[in-house]
Amino acid sequence: MGAYVLGFHDIDKTQLGLVGGKGANLGELSAIHGVRVPYGFCVTTDAYRDVVEHDAAVSVLIDELSGLRADDRARIATAGARLRTAIEGLTVPEEIRRDIVRHLHEAGGDHVPCAVRSSATAEDLPSSSFAGQQDTYLNIQGATAVIDSVRRCWASLFTDRAVAYRIQNGFDHRAVRLSVVVQQMVFPDAAGIMFTADPVSSNRTVVSIDAGFGLGEAFVSGLVNADNYRVRAGRIIDKKIATQTKELRASPSGGTHELPIEPARQHAQKLGDEQILQLEELGRRIETHFGKPQDIEWALYDGMFHVLQSRPITTLYPVPPAHDGKNHVYISYGHRQMMTDAFAPLGLSFFTLLHDKLGRTAGVVAGDRFYKDVSAELTSSWARPATLKSLDQVDVLMANALRTVLKRKDFVASLAHGRTSMLDFGEGGPLPIARQYLKLSRADDPRVVPDLIEHTEATVDLLRRDIAGKTGDELFARIIDDHAVLAELTFDPRSVAAAFLGIQSVNWVNKHMEAWLGEKNAADAIAQSADHNVVAAMGLDLLDVADVVRRHPDVMRYLETADRATFFAGLAELEGGDAVRDAIQGYLRAYGMHCAGDIDITRTRWSEDPTLLVPLLLSNIKNFPPGERRRKAEQGRAEAERTMNDLLERLRKLPGGTGKAKKAARKMSLIRHFIGYREYSKHSLLLRYEIYKRALMEEAAKLVERGVIKKPEDVYFLSIDEFRAVVNTGELDEALIAQRREAHETYQKLTPPRVITSEGEVVSGAYDAGSLPRGALAGIAVSSGVVEGRARVIRSMAEADVEEGDILVTVFTDPSWSPLFVSVKGVVMEVGGVMTHGAVVAREYGLPAVVGVEAATRLIKDGQLIRVNGTDGYVELLPNP
Repeated sequence: MGAYVLGFHDIDKTQLGLVGGKGANLGELSAIHGVRVPYGFCVTTDAYRDVVEHDAAVSVLIDELSGLRADDRARIATAGARLRTAIEGLTVPEEIRRDIVRHLHEAGGDHVPCAVRSSATAEDLPSSSFAGQQDTYLNIQGATAVIDSVRRCWASLFTDRAVAYRIQNGFDHRAVRLSVVVQQMVFPDAAGIMFTADPVSSNRTVVSIDAGFGLGEAFVSGLVNADNYRVRAGRIIDKKIATQTKELRASPSGGTHELPIEPARQHAQKLGDEQILQLEELGRRIETHFGKPQDIEWALYDGMFHVLQSRPITTLYPVPPAHDGKNHVYISYGHRQMMTDAFAPLGLSFFTLLHDKLGRTAGVVAGDRFYKDVSAELTSSWARPATLKSLDQVDVLMANALRTVLKRKDFVASLAHGRTSMLDFGEGGPLPIARQYLKLSRADDPRVVPDLIEHTEATVDLLRRDIAGKTGDELFARIIDDHAVLAELTFDPRSVAAAFLGIQSVNWVNKHMEAWLGEKNAADAIAQSADHNVVAAMGLDLLDVADVVRRHPDVMRYLETADRATFFAGLAELEGGDAVRDAIQGYLRAYGMHCAGDIDITRTRWSEDPTLLVPLLLSNIKNFPPGERRRKAEQGRAEAERTMNDLLERLRKLPGGTGKAKKAARKMSLIRHFIGYREYSKHSLLLRYEIYKRALMEEAAKLVERGVIKKPEDVYFLSIDEFRAVVNTGELDEALIAQRREAHETYQKLTPPRVITSEGEVVSGAYDAGSLPRGALAGIAVSSGVVEGRARVIRSMAEADVEEGDILVTVFTDPSWSPLFVSVKGVVMEVGGVMTHGAVVAREYGLPAVVGVEAATRLIKDGQLIRVNGTDGYVELLPNP
């Protein structure tokens, strides 16, 4: 038998499992000096357990919820109704009834009006609010009515919306228990909600207050509109006064009812200015106690503020750390690298190690993602325009958000100054690169890129041989030392110049062909089937693998249900299995180091799980006839050749055309020879990551054998230095792993902002949409052409079921998505710019593409007919036939 009823004064945050999130928060609030909390108590989860869960009939009904899907509304409704009826019919034991009656008398008597609310163990938590999932009952009078409301709260754990919410968010129905909060009612003159961080902009320095006459439930439920006041550091910075024609008041017999507001008060400000400032001070006091921004329910009664509840605001993105008292502006590294997912801690530490070896800062970490502080760049007269111009090539919305920040003179005046990190070319500086650039440009030698690739892969072969057999501390030392080789390759002037040369040649051709001939994005066609593009080859080569698979029907059927652990063993038992195994393993040797989000070393590589390639292989077999790889490559080369000949012929007819054509022909040749190399640098990093990871996971497996960790993937939640220490000592704090895993799962659900300030404000950029067709979604034109087709909204490669002629709509892509590009005829992405991966590969394959389309995966429905204008940069939603 446990504790069945606890007063607020007996509760603190350590009793979350006993009284739920709401009850624990009320206990904490009651202990804060200067905060008035109406008297109350909690009927604990022990009571729920002993009355509800221990009832045999109810337990069977709870078990029947397993296996339901969140979208299976009919079955959820039926199962939930049966459960609620069973729970509301349960008998509450006399011991619990006596405890409730005793606490009601402490509140002032049996007929003191009360609010009865649920408090689930997964409710009002830092990571998940569960707000509104269970029921609330107001102005409940008398012990019998309170006990009935307690039963109804227990039953409300199984409302349709609560059951669907738990299924959707992966919560076990038995893992969530219910406490019930019983609190003396306050009948306020005004009530409302206060956020200690602006819920619109996320600015932590702004308090936002909603206020209305009567009970706050009136505007929480949408019955009436509320005033809104915004306050910053003791100063009201904005007011919006709402017209309120009715209010919610308590009924003498219990419950609530609506009353009209007399005309004289309908347009009045609900709180005086002094009261607004008192509320701000109260909110900051509560926020300080809990250590994070709060969502606070308050009521004004008899001239005093009473706090009815406080919960953490779960939707705010963490603020990157700054400790100098200055303003800072941060940009998302993930948006620039087409990887906006959260990194696991081991991935974060590898990324930091790489940047340390490069002599650069990896930036600051917020929400398990990297952000770069660009305050110094924004305060520098020479770096500011260069930064904005550079970002225009990668993410226009990010660049425009920074332009918005720069308009705020007061904020900019307090920006931190410092050394810019914009131009970082290694020890030799930019001069050796400039020399190599000129040399490569003059020579236009098609052997340069193959030589660079051969040199890099020789260092990879050396690493592979050298790391073989190394274990323990020696292994970690070798991996860390190899990052010096990575740095040397990164700063190799010839390599940097070769990459720049391809990009600058594309820019030259686009600029001059539009100026001379009126042709937009002329380089798009010229770059098709260009030399040495490893990412484009990745997609085409999988077509050859598909041709091997399609010859063996038994293998095709096997792949549909193949298991990661027995993938190749299962192939060996089938006719044609050996041939398919050889083809897939050959592909994995060339590209198996790739996967979605592959710059996080903890992500599962194709070489670790070949089943990740199965949807792509089956899609290729369904959509294309045999020999498609050769046809696509030849078609791309022919289109590039035709475009170059056409442009040069037209140029020769212009005044001074001979000279213009000669210059253009040279730049076009440079595109063919060098633009493919732009995609190689990341591939070369992943070649090493695959070797590192294979060796590290062998160390993790040994830790499992030693009983140090439970499963190999636990090491993902350690830094590389912590991993090394655990291998050396055999000691690990298991709570640290659990804490970091929970935090990572929370961060993964958050949407990272492109730009965020040290005040926590999320600053958004926008496009000039004045010239777009009505209703079109604005973006950036990155691969020319116009195409119509069925939208396939895909958020992960596991959903990659496409048909030829579909248009891919997704958040972002990285090289691992390239095999999917061969099956679609257009691309729309939420993240990206002219020179990011998806844009480059779209041009390589000749696919019209628009990137930077805000909320594309939400605004465009799967299966909807759309038109993609990759020349002018917008997407139109079309009526389906």
